[in-house]
Amino acid sequence: MAAHAFQNQSGVIFVNPPRPQPFVLVPYNPPVLTPLGFSLLTQMDEERSLSLLQFMFNERLEPSLEEEEKRRNVILKLKQIVLEWVRRVAWQRQLPKQHISATYGTILTYGSYGLGVHGSESDIDALCVGPYFATMADDFFIVLRNMLKTFPEVSEIHCVKDAKVPLMRFKFDGISIDLPYAQLKVLSVPENVDVLNPFFLREIDETSWKSLSGVRANKRILQLVPNLELHGFLGGVHLAILVAFVCQSNPNASLNALIMNFFQIFAHWPWPTPVILQDGLPATGDAIETRSLMPIRLPCSPYEYCHSNITKSTFYRIRTEFLRGYTMTKDLLKSDFDWGSVFEPYPYSKKYTRFLKIYLSDSEQDELGDWVGWVKSRFRCLILKLEEVQGICDPNPTEYVDIDVTEPNVVFYWGLNPGKGNFTDIVSVKEDFMKNIDNGYQGSPGRLEFSIVQASELPKNVLVGSGSGKGTKACWKILDYYNQQRIPIYSQHLPHYFVGYVATNGEPVYPSAGG
Repeated sequence: MAAHAFQNQSGVIFVNPPRPQPFVLVPYNPPVLTPLGFSLLTQMDEERSLSLLQFMFNERLEPSLEEEEKRRNVILKLKQIVLEWVRRVAWQRQLPKQHISATYGTILTYGSYGLGVHGSESDIDALCVGPYFATMADDFFIVLRNMLKTFPEVSEIHCVKDAKVPLMRFKFDGISIDLPYAQLKVLSVPENVDVLNPFFLREIDETSWKSLSGVRANKRILQLVPNLELHGFLGGVHLAILVAFVCQSNPNASLNALIMNFFQIFAHWPWPTPVILQDGLPATGDAIETRSLMPIRLPCSPYEYCHSNITKSTFYRIRTEFLRGYTMTKDLLKSDFDWGSVFEPYPYSKKYTRFLKIYLSDSEQDELGDWVGWVKSRFRCLILKLEEVQGICDPNPTEYVDIDVTEPNVVFYWGLNPGKGNFTDIVSVKEDFMKNIDNGYQGSPGRLEFSIVQASELPKNVLVGSGSGKGTKACWKILDYYNQQRIPIYSQHLPHYFVGYVATNGEPVYPSAGG
């Protein structure tokens, strides 16, 4: 069967094969612009890139030097704790003294922090890597957890044992840490162990393999993306690979052009065609992933796809946001363009008239964290059930607190299908979900209540903050010029288009992508 091709307005030919396989971008020579038109578009592209950096500076998205130093110290302290933990476990296992003194474990960072694009409020994704004798069930979740609890800097420590990637979640000196564990078949783990080296990956168990996937993906992204100093990444391995794909396809593009291309490409991407970073290695004959709605391949060998909890509902929301971003950024000459509108939180309270209220509580704050973590790990089952009985739902991930209740609690508000206003049978949904919740939870279960509320009944804190609740995950390296006196400057082509500031000495001052 022949492939189908079409040309978009930007002069790129998209080839859509008849069966799922890597999407192909074929170079195309667009019509030649006149020198005047080309100069204007180039100037506007530069000015919009600078205005984005200015927006990021104004929003204080980059951590301060003090915050960066604090994060580095947290990682150093964690490494020291892990080293002490490994040697304690070696002693408990009665290993020879020379083996105890020679054994090591380490901490590897990944996610937004590992890519160097974290925001001031971002958490840290850190992987604990231990030797062959340190088990997850006994040594990681019991011995290491008990050690962490003795440190005054550590608080709100919870174990999420039954997730696809089991982990401990806690705060260290006020910084949220997600800490999974990987057990390697070696006596000693080097501090900066090469997780792409097959030697360290031999005979590891499936859970350790999944735990290592985030670190391995980060390392390959950093290797494959050109002009790394110019490019920022969104949080999450899925979005990181999507952004890396755009950066790899447009190695010399401006910041503004990269964002425009990101939305243009993925607003029209023919899912479930997988997204695959090109690494120059020969094809291995791996089967194409067709089970996922949005397959994205991890950029490390042996190749596999990063699995997500995407359902029909969340797939629809992601596609809608890609299209919204494309609509907002596609016109380079739009006079009233404002980056702030691109980063606005999603207005859940204005988009839906009815919500599913999910109320979780426990008599003890420490127990609540474990209970909430367990329930959240089963949310995909709840979404699928809601899709079955009332169609598309919109699971807002923001965690709210009912301040009118004295017991520790967490509340979620999920938008319900506006076309199913007659849906009221929430009892059967809860009963079905509780069967899933009760299966395997090892602690003392807390309280779980469902109810349907109208948008007019939402509390004020939900109406005010209806975004993701975690702040902007994207970040940029910005020059520190807090103490300089500045006056605003605007585009020479569009008088109301804000570009940046000029210092009082007359020199233009723009937020820098360097540093």
